[in-house]
Amino acid sequence: MAEACCATIPRVRTLAALLTVVFMLAAPLSAQDALSDARRLYNEGKYEGAERAARTALAMARTANSARVVLGRALLELFRETASQEHFAQAREALRTVNADQLDATERVELMLGLGQGLFLEDRFAAAADVIEPMIVPSTTLGPMAHERALDWWASALDRHAQTRPVAERAPIYARIIGRMESELLRETGSAPANYWVAAAARSSGDVEGAWNAAMASWVRSILGRDRGVAVRGDLDRLVIQGIIPDRAARIGGQESNMVVAGLVGEWEAFKASWTR
Repeated sequence: MAEACCATIPRVRTLAALLTVVFMLAAPLSAQDALSDARRLYNEGKYEGAERAARTALAMARTANSARVVLGRALLELFRETASQEHFAQAREALRTVNADQLDATERVELMLGLGQGLFLEDRFAAAADVIEPMIVPSTTLGPMAHERALDWWASALDRHAQTRPVAERAPIYARIIGRMESELLRETGSAPANYWVAAAARSSGDVEGAWNAAMASWVRSILGRDRGVAVRGDLDRLVIQGIIPDRAARIGGQESNMVVAGLVGEWEAFKASWTR
């Protein structure tokens, strides 16, 4: 009986050695899976899940540096949802401790977009725009949604910056937005942020008639967008009703401004009916 028991010891040692090898091979795979899950969840807008997966990847040396990029960006989105200063502080800590030398080209784009978004959320709008702008073209490597988000963050940052400046200094800032968005429309005619911002920036620069015409053009072009224009048409409608029409009515002036507004609203509604499927 003792001999039978002792005879199993080599087999036990062999099994232990095999389990060790399996664990060593599985650990890198598990780390990479966690990082991939974090990116996927972030891209799907599931930021709490992205945070959890990124923290799992952060605990593993092989993926820790890349995980900080995803974790920081996910925490920034959670800050937008919750206004929790703890989320923002952790996001900034994650992003500022990334070793950029260890990132690939795609991850560097993600990092810079995260840093730009962080500056925006700190109300450092001009700095945010300067960080994001060089990443607009490279962001196409992250997919169309990421590229559109980069465009929108950049334009929003410049818009917020313009609002802090004297009126006389705003026109060149909005011209910068219009120029970029017009170039984008040459590349991707259905681009939602480009179609919105060519009209919004024209209105904010004081070119009310240009904004009116741009809004109509964007409404028609938006059918080429990924969602056939559903989202941007809602934004354009609010821009026209709440901004462009009151501005046009104010320029026309007179004692019958309410009638002017009503007439312009009717014209806009008729236009939409004519050009909406």
